[in-house]
Amino acid sequence: MWRIRTRRARRVTVSAEHVRDSVQRRLLSLPFDPLAMDRAELRVRLATVLREEAPLCPPAEAAKVLDDLVDDVGGLGPLERWLDDAAVNEIMVNGPGRAYIERHGRLEPVALDLDADAIARLAQRVIAPLGLRLDHASPLVDARLADGSRLHAVLPPLAPDGPCITIRRFVARDASLDAFGIDADAGRFVHAMVRAGWNILVAGATSAGKTTLCNALARAIDPHDRIVTIEETTELALPHPHVVRLEARPANAEGVGAVSVRDLVRTALRMRPTV
Repeated sequence: MWRIRTRRARRVTVSAEHVRDSVQRRLLSLPFDPLAMDRAELRVRLATVLREEAPLCPPAEAAKVLDDLVDDVGGLGPLERWLDDAAVNEIMVNGPGRAYIERHGRLEPVALDLDADAIARLAQRVIAPLGLRLDHASPLVDARLADGSRLHAVLPPLAPDGPCITIRRFVARDASLDAFGIDADAGRFVHAMVRAGWNILVAGATSAGKTTLCNALARAIDPHDRIVTIEETTELALPHPHVVRLEARPANAEGVGAVSVRDLVRTALRMRPTV
C-alpha cells in the first residue's frame, strides 16, 4: 500500500489489490487474448496497462504488482511459483488455506492464502478453453495444462472442506533401466521381453516411477516399429521416430463428446501398430 499526495495536499491511499483489480477490469476491453501470449509478451502488454492505470505507483511496488498480474492473468496465480520450480512434482490444494507440494519425493506444507471461490476460479481458468465444466452439477474435472501437467479438481459437496486442486507435473525423464537398480542379467531379460513383444504390466503407487519405467522399457523397441500409444492423459515420451499418440477425452460442458480408452483401443487396431 502507498500514499499519493495530490495538488490539494490530500493524501490518497492506494492498495496493490486495487491496482490489480483495475488493470484486470481494463483487460476485458483490450483487443488481445492473454492466454494466447507467451509470458514475455504478456509482461510487456501488462506493464503498459499498469503504467496507464497507476502512473504514480512507486517502481518497486509496480514491479511486484506486475509479477502478480502476469501470474494471475497468464497462469495460475499464486500456484505459479511452484509450477516454475522444476523440483516440485505435485501441487495439492486441500481447500482454503491448506496446501502441500511434493518436492524431492517429500510432502511439505506451503502457505497459500486463497479462499474457496478463488480456488474454484483457478480450476475454471484452466478448463474453460477446453470446453469442460466445473460446477455443482459437474463437481469433478480432469484437464491438462499447456506443459502437459495434469489438473484434477473437486468441488463441494464431494469435497466438504472446500474446493480441491491437484496438479501432477509432467516431467519427461530420460532414464535407462540402470537407473532403477536392475542388474545386468535382469536387464537383458527385460530387454528380450520387450523385443519379443510380450505383454508387460507396470504397476505401482502414485509417483513410484511407472511412466519413467515405461519410457525406459520403450528404449528396447525396434526404432523401425510403428508405435501407437493410448493414454487417459498423455505422459509417455518415447524416443522413437514413428509414434502415434492417442489420448482419451472426457465429455464437454454439454455432457457429450467423450472418447474412452476402450474407444481408442478399437481405433488403434485400425492404425496398423507394430507394437
